Amino acid sequence: MQEVRNESAFAVIKRDGSVVTWGSSSGGGDSSSVASELSSGVSQIYSNQNAFAALKTDGSVVTWGSSSGGGDSSSVASELSSGVSQIYSNQDAFAALKTDGSVVTWGDSRYGGQPSIQ
Repeated sequence: MQEVRNESAFAVIKRDGSVVTWGSSSGGGDSSSVASELSSGVSQIYSNQNAFAALKTDGSVVTWGSSSGGGDSSSVASELSSGVSQIYSNQDAFAALKTDGSVVTWGDSRYGGQPSIQ
């Protein structure tokens, strides 16, 4: 079981690989919009100030929380659908290291959440 928190919310991976969240909805305490994706197969959760990113066992990433702080990764969704090995975060952005050595970033551009770098 892994517990991760940010300024206003918590996320826990249960033994079965599902995720439970609580706290401020704007900070990621409400993960209902991605609940089906968090129902199994989550291996690690990462957080920043107001968002979460879950790395799944299949190498895909699920995000939720503040859209401007990285909770909305729809602009890079195709790049996060497989092959991610590690996620890094700062105050309002995330970076995913892929198995091919490329990096995918999202979140607030002032914190590095800019288009992907190869």
